[in-house]
Amino acid sequence: MQGELNRVVAALRAFYADEAFLFAKDVGERTLTHRLAVHLEKQFSGWNVDCDYNRLGERRLRMPHGTIVSTDDEFGKSVYPDIVVHQREIPNNLLAIEVRKTSNHQPPDHDRHKLRALTDPHLWFAYGIGLYLVLGKTSVASDVYVGGVVDQAQSAWLAGRLGDIGL
Repeated sequence: MQGELNRVVAALRAFYADEAFLFAKDVGERTLTHRLAVHLEKQFSGWNVDCDYNRLGERRLRMPHGTIVSTDDEFGKSVYPDIVVHQREIPNNLLAIEVRKTSNHQPPDHDRHKLRALTDPHLWFAYGIGLYLVLGKTSVASDVYVGGVVDQAQSAWLAGRLGDIGL
């Protein structure tokens, strides 16, 4: 898992080195997620990196009934992860990422709930790793989700690696 997280750190380092303009202009989260996905593609050779992807093979990605996250819209407000690293046809789901800007003052419950569900091994579309990233102009706050919960040890390790590169 730390190998995959190191790739994310490398992508974030390149993202912050190349995309400072976006933070200076205070662009929206979708622009940031797209540009981060571009940098992730360079780190995850052999994998597909997609934004707002709502499929599992030929099936539509849906949450179980009774969850607080709706799956009835096509507006990107429901189960669509911001960024996924996966293999589309198999399906093989490695990484789901939810991105927020530090200036987003909406409660993070929706994103966190999605990551708990997306990494829950009891659900048929489970991702191996979930990342919650809060992007500031010069910093990144993060949580790592594994098995449907925040993995405190991996979260601390990732925070240390981000600190090592000045984020």
